[in-house]
Amino acid sequence: MYPVTRSSARLNLREFASADVEAVLAVYGSSAATEHLSFEPRTREQVEQIVARSVTAAAATPRTEYALAVVEQEAAQLIGFGRLALDPHQPHGATMGFALRPDVWGQGYGVELVRLLLGVGFNDLNLHRIWGARSPLNEASAKTMAAVGMVEEGTIREHVLKAGEWRDSVVHAILDREFSPGS
Repeated sequence: MYPVTRSSARLNLREFASADVEAVLAVYGSSAATEHLSFEPRTREQVEQIVARSVTAAAATPRTEYALAVVEQEAAQLIGFGRLALDPHQPHGATMGFALRPDVWGQGYGVELVRLLLGVGFNDLNLHRIWGARSPLNEASAKTMAAVGMVEEGTIREHVLKAGEWRDSVVHAILDREFSPGS
């Protein structure tokens, strides 16, 4: 499916373009934004590679990754990154991830973004199950996933190696029959 476009009251999801590097760097280059993610802040060169890889992956057949720009409609600014990756070990399943610029946190954009990603997964891709993992310390992410109906399923012990230390991940998931765009 290309191109992906999906909108909510305040956000648009769209495919990445090479011109998005600076805006993505404001998310992936931020120590605050990556504090609970599985990686350290990215350099400009790394972000250039991520954006280029996302553009290339969008044109792949079959497409297995949906890395999408999150654009705040009123300001017409890219404020985040959303991703669905089809799981080769789970037919009709995908993992989900998202990140927003720290200056837009606390405004409900996370819930809106996750609903849009789930809509792509369930309505457009006909998936059965979507799951995401978060840092045990990321309470905002826990609240976001719970607000859209995702269920906390358990902990993957010492799942992520970050800054030389192992960290657990808490898994949240939702099934197609549990998803409601307004939930």
